[in-house]
Amino acid sequence: MPQIIDGKKISQQIKDELKAEVQELASKGRHACLAVVQVGNDPASSVYVNNKKKACAYIGIESRSYELPEETSENELVSLVEELNNDAEVNGILVQLPLPGHIDEDRIIRTISPDKDVDGFHPVSVGRLWIGEKGFLSCTPAGIIQLLKRSGIGIEGKRCVVVGRSNIVGKPMAALLLRENGTVTVAHSRTKDLKEVTRQADILIVAIGKERFITHEYVKDGAVVIDVGMHRDAQNHLCGDVDFADVEPFVSAITPVPGGVGPMTIAMLMNNCVETMRTQEERS
Repeated sequence: MPQIIDGKKISQQIKDELKAEVQELASKGRHACLAVVQVGNDPASSVYVNNKKKACAYIGIESRSYELPEETSENELVSLVEELNNDAEVNGILVQLPLPGHIDEDRIIRTISPDKDVDGFHPVSVGRLWIGEKGFLSCTPAGIIQLLKRSGIGIEGKRCVVVGRSNIVGKPMAALLLRENGTVTVAHSRTKDLKEVTRQADILIVAIGKERFITHEYVKDGAVVIDVGMHRDAQNHLCGDVDFADVEPFVSAITPVPGGVGPMTIAMLMNNCVETMRTQEERS
């Protein structure tokens, strides 16, 4: 039987560790405040924002919520972000994506101070990741590294294939696997003979955005499969980019959807918030 990697359990372990660390840092006068900005009332975004607030409350971090109407202008949002950049009491800034179509997401991401960019999306954060400097890591890829490590799955020397090259998952995932001494291939929509590429993988990480796209023909026997996708199928059931039922019998370990990668993203966001407290500690 393959190992079913339990993201709920591992994320709870991380949050409990962070909660204890926050209490210790708070006793030394260190505090953190996360500003969460949402424009409009997209239902999925509202769920994510609410989960982030709950996680902050659980581990003992203050959260400030800025819920702006859909018609908020790009310049108004830039002004708010700049105000938060200059607020010494705010350690982290998170602007919930996606933004309404009339707002340039890239401009907003670039406006956030890299020192408060707890999502790890700013070009400076991305650059720090690729050259190995200390900085905020993209939350989903960082969570996947923790899933592997805490499940006893070694990365060093393994052939790792990442399917997907987005700035939020695919590219930073490749950088983090390299940092852990994996041998990394990034595949994407233009990759020829995709099945041949993915069947080389000891660790296959799928972030392709296509419902149940990866079947057992894409997977080497005994591989570890990490599914980043999240979709609702025709029966309104949550599913991933991997056809779990088809792939599971052939692998050594696999993440389910839901309950795999998803909970880790918020856990690692909380870790980035606590990192701002650790930095205060180091500077004192």
